Amino acid sequence: MSNPGTPRKALVLGTGNFGTCLANHLALQGHDVTIWGRSKDIVTAINATHHNPKYLPHIALEPSLKASIDLDNLLLAETEFLILAIPTQSLRNVLRPIAHLIPSNCVIVCAVKGIENDTLSFPIQIIEQELGPSSRDRIVVLSGPSFAIEVAEGQPTAVSIACVNAETNRQTQALFHSALFRVYTTDDPMGLEVAGALKNVIALASGAAAGLGFQQNARAALLARGLAEIARIGVVLGAKPLTFMGLGGVGDLFLTCTSEKSRNYTVGYRLGRGENLSEVLKTLGSVAEGVSTTKAAYELCEKLKVDSPMVHVVHSVIYGGSTVSSGLQLLLNREMKPEISLS
Repeated sequence: MSNPGTPRKALVLGTGNFGTCLANHLALQGHDVTIWGRSKDIVTAINATHHNPKYLPHIALEPSLKASIDLDNLLLAETEFLILAIPTQSLRNVLRPIAHLIPSNCVIVCAVKGIENDTLSFPIQIIEQELGPSSRDRIVVLSGPSFAIEVAEGQPTAVSIACVNAETNRQTQALFHSALFRVYTTDDPMGLEVAGALKNVIALASGAAAGLGFQQNARAALLARGLAEIARIGVVLGAKPLTFMGLGGVGDLFLTCTSEKSRNYTVGYRLGRGENLSEVLKTLGSVAEGVSTTKAAYELCEKLKVDSPMVHVVHSVIYGGSTVSSGLQLLLNREMKPEISLS
């Protein structure tokens, strides 16, 4: 189903799985879309064959989708929507040299999930730091249960977007929304950012539990307690509790923590089966944001002094030398507590 609105000029940064699927979705909606990437081979292939040879290689991309290896002044000057789909740890280095070229009325759509290791900043905070405080009304977070492969294959998907400015939200919703890619709005960008980053850490624990042979009761408990932990951290950072009940909260958490399509779940599962982390990451084929996010999340929780047992246990396994089984035993043997507590 085509977007009924006026075609808009969109630039997607990142030729990975999610960047490719979002760029293709917008092109199919009739928008004028360019996708940027560092790989000359990928850019050349998209333009010549309408396929991304590394990410979603079996998906035939919309012929109108253009690819570029250059972020020049002309390309950026005409951009109405700039969609960011690059790893969190690379975001600042990509934005800094082009910040002065981004039009002051350009909407920035952040599809990045994670926490920057050096600064403990979330992606929207990085964007505002690099583009300036005046950009806040133009920054939109896009999050929710949305595996790239399913979006690209035309499977029904629903996501949330969040901006502090209602009109920016409306414009972005109109850009992306279709019958098969439903977009719902909220005014809580930080809530979506916290949920989008930390669900990857919980997915590592969920995968590890499955790798150890834990059955459905234990895994359901882990997801529910993981959601409570995410909400607790989010509220300390100013997020709204209700956000974690939506698509970007429990929806994305459920998807990431239960499916073999999830990179973070897969990493956890293989660790639970006894594999070495370095070997898992070397053979994964794409980035598992949860591994780097775990380090930053642990440091952030320490700084905030917020109760975060799952973040601490996953950190002890990934970075502290603990075994998966000993880490999960620590969770099982915690003292008795009330179920609901946001402090």
